[in-house]
Amino acid sequence: MAKRELKRSLRTFGIGAACGFIVGAALVAILITKYGQIAGVRALPPTIAADDGLADVDTPVLEPHRPAPAAAPVATTGSSTPTITSAPPADLARRKFEIPVEGVRPDQLVRSFDDKRGGLRTHEALDILAPRNTPVKAIEEGKIARLFESKAGGTTIYQFDPTEQYCYYYAHLERYAEGLREGDNVKKGQVIGYVGTSGNAPKNTPHLHFAVFKLTAARHWWEGTPIDPYDILR
Repeated sequence: MAKRELKRSLRTFGIGAACGFIVGAALVAILITKYGQIAGVRALPPTIAADDGLADVDTPVLEPHRPAPAAAPVATTGSSTPTITSAPPADLARRKFEIPVEGVRPDQLVRSFDDKRGGLRTHEALDILAPRNTPVKAIEEGKIARLFESKAGGTTIYQFDPTEQYCYYYAHLERYAEGLREGDNVKKGQVIGYVGTSGNAPKNTPHLHFAVFKLTAARHWWEGTPIDPYDILR
């Protein structure tokens, strides 16, 4: 009699333990699914969509003519959004500029300053399409303020005008002109680089991303108020 009771108890205990294990495992699975991490187990993250390739045609990461170099603060014109000029300053409007891409006429330029890039970001530049390795020329005399490599702009040049009130920005270059150095004084029409697709430019669309901005009183090469290049080159 005692043996039968013992066997019955063991059988009941075994069934109960099995049921408890199944229920416990189910609860753990539910918690992992819901919270993504239980006892060191992490759920896989959702798939992140790849970059759509609509560069500058640019990506929305950072406006390439205002990068944030390691030795300088993030480029802004203060705590507020920079004021975008509706017309070029009179002193710029009077100047006779060189078209920065060899072989391109003023009437071939297409305004793109207010175009949207990557959603809400404004282009604030002029795109000039040309075959890869077409010479890029300084639009007027001035000084090479900075040669800079960035994720967005790729191989870039920052040139100060003779008064050091304005900066001219040349981006997506294939390469610099041989021997070009920071601090060099360049002449109007001098070849300073070549059209390419560096940075976030579409790899099948060589072009020069050209921007102009009025420097702040600090004359930092990475910050200023954008000016539409189309209006001073036409």
